Amino acid sequence: MNAPPRLRIATRGSRLALAQTHLAADALRDGAPGLEVEVIEITTEGDRDRETPLSVLGGRGVFVRGVEAALLDGRADVAVHSLKDVPTEAVPGLVLGAYLERGDPRDVFVGRDGRRLADLPAGARVGTSSSRRVALLRALRPDLEAVEIRGNVDTRLRKVVDGGYDGVVLAAAGLDRLDRLGEATQLFDALEFLPAPGQGAIALECRADDERTLGWLAAVDHAETRAAVTAERGFLAALGSGCTLPVGAYAQLDGDLVALRAMLGAELAGADGSMPVFGDASGRPEDAEAIGRGLGERLLQAHEERAGSPR
Repeated sequence: MNAPPRLRIATRGSRLALAQTHLAADALRDGAPGLEVEVIEITTEGDRDRETPLSVLGGRGVFVRGVEAALLDGRADVAVHSLKDVPTEAVPGLVLGAYLERGDPRDVFVGRDGRRLADLPAGARVGTSSSRRVALLRALRPDLEAVEIRGNVDTRLRKVVDGGYDGVVLAAAGLDRLDRLGEATQLFDALEFLPAPGQGAIALECRADDERTLGWLAAVDHAETRAAVTAERGFLAALGSGCTLPVGAYAQLDGDLVALRAMLGAELAGADGSMPVFGDASGRPEDAEAIGRGLGERLLQAHEERAGSPR
C-alpha cells in the first residue's frame, strides 16, 4: 500500500505565522484529500533581534529569507508568508505558487482606554515600525509622535495596555487571525489609509521545478486575490529595490476591471510636512502587473517633480 503524499511547510514560529500556516494547511488538505502536512518552524534573524529597527536589519524581507532558506536547502516544500513582507525581486529557483483568499486588507488603530485616533491629545505616542503608517498618521494628525515599535502582535498590544504607548497601528487581518480584532478601537478605510501592498494576503512559495507541489498550490490559488496583489506588487516593483519611500497600495476587482489606488510618501515619512502623493489606475486583470508598474512610474515622477529633481 502506497504511503499518503506528504508536504512539508516552513513558517516562522510566531502565533500569527502559525495561525496563517494552519489556514494554508487546511486549504491544501481540502484541495488534495489524503495529503499529509508537516509544519516546520523557522526562527529568522528578525525574530532573534527584536530591538533593531527593521530598516536597519534589511526591511520586512528579513522575516522571509530564513523561511525561504528551508526551501532552497530541501528541508521544506512550501513556505508560508505574509505577502506584505515578501520583496518583489524573485529568488532564483523559487516561485509564489498560490495566494489564499485575501483577509481584511485594512489597518486598525488600537488605542489605550478605548480611544480612537481623533481622541488622542497632542503629543500622544503611537507605535508603528512602518514608514507608510507614519506618513499616513502625520497626514491625519501631525501633532502626534510616531514611535518605533517592535515585537509580535501580542507584545505590541501589551505595550499599549502597560502605558508605554497611547496606541498602535496594526493590520486587521493579523488581529482577526488571532481572534483579537475586537480590541481595535478604529478601522481605517483602505482607500484612504492605504495598506501595504499585499496586506492581508497569504502567499505560498515553492521551488520552481517542483511540479507536484505546484499542482497542489494551483488548487488553492485564489484568482481574484492574485489579480489584486499582482497590481499592488507591480506598483511596488516599479519603484525599484532601493526605494526607501513610504508606499501604500490597494487593488480590488470592480466588475471586469482591477482598480488600483496607491500612494508615495516623502523621504522622511512626512516629517517635513509634505503630504503623500496619491494616484489611481485600472484595467483588465490579465494586465494587473502593467497597471501597477504604470502607476508606480507616474507617482514616482510626480514625487520627484515635487521634490525638484525631475527624472
